[in-house]
Amino acid sequence: MPSRYQPSALHRFRRIAANQLASALAIASTVIVVAPLVAIFAYLLFKGASSLNLAFFTQTPKPVGEPGGGMANAIVGSGILLALASAIGVPIGIGGGIYLAEFGRGTRLANFIRFTADVLNGVPSIVMGIAIYALVVLPQKHFSAFAGGVALGIMMVPTITRTTEEMLLMVPHSVREAALGLGVPNWRSVLSITLKTASPGVITGCMLAFARVAGETAPLLFTALGNEFWSTSLGEPIAALPLQIYVYAISPYNEWHRLAWAGALVLILLIVLSVALVRYVTTRGVLKGTA
Repeated sequence: MPSRYQPSALHRFRRIAANQLASALAIASTVIVVAPLVAIFAYLLFKGASSLNLAFFTQTPKPVGEPGGGMANAIVGSGILLALASAIGVPIGIGGGIYLAEFGRGTRLANFIRFTADVLNGVPSIVMGIAIYALVVLPQKHFSAFAGGVALGIMMVPTITRTTEEMLLMVPHSVREAALGLGVPNWRSVLSITLKTASPGVITGCMLAFARVAGETAPLLFTALGNEFWSTSLGEPIAALPLQIYVYAISPYNEWHRLAWAGALVLILLIVLSVALVRYVTTRGVLKGTA
């Protein structure tokens, strides 16, 4: 005789159907999110892959009417700007997140920093460019790579700050208490134990901020300006892939349109490769540290 608590066939069918429906909805949602990204990347490959050659990576832009040319100066310029932005934004952002999560809980200063970071996250990039133009470019009386790096670096700070704070707050208090119980100073416990435990999430926040600013054009129009020639000086205008793509895309020349598609493809690939490389290196370091 079956138990009175044994589910009936109809009840089992309903549970299986509900489970299958939930799984199907989850898969469909994933496809809806990923499909536009795949479509954009495939279209960039279709439009830009045929224009990639050795000259694109080794030559500077040619004047109108001359065939060939490339964006070598823009690729190098983007690398310089992003390196400068990371040198500014990553330490400040991580330091702000550490203060909010570990030292400034409940204080007015922490609430003010948190509110400011949230506001900066929503500020349009062109407004940031105008602000840096007034604060850096006008006093210097010239456009420069330094001004562009400052603009991109400041844009990275709020994302990294808030992500670092949230990741540190997820570390169990028992980890902090164990370190303090062993006589480790609080500041050392934060840097050597708490931050290291939360490092995968902190690194993810840094990569999100990096990917966000890598394709920004508006701030660079007011700061770095762009350059058709080779320039690696921080005190002079410098080329950048987003700027070069913008100039070529709005031009009436088919040759420049072709190079703009190729530049967009290269920009996406550089972002993906740099983020993947950083993730791989840091993940290996974390795994070795915990082994």
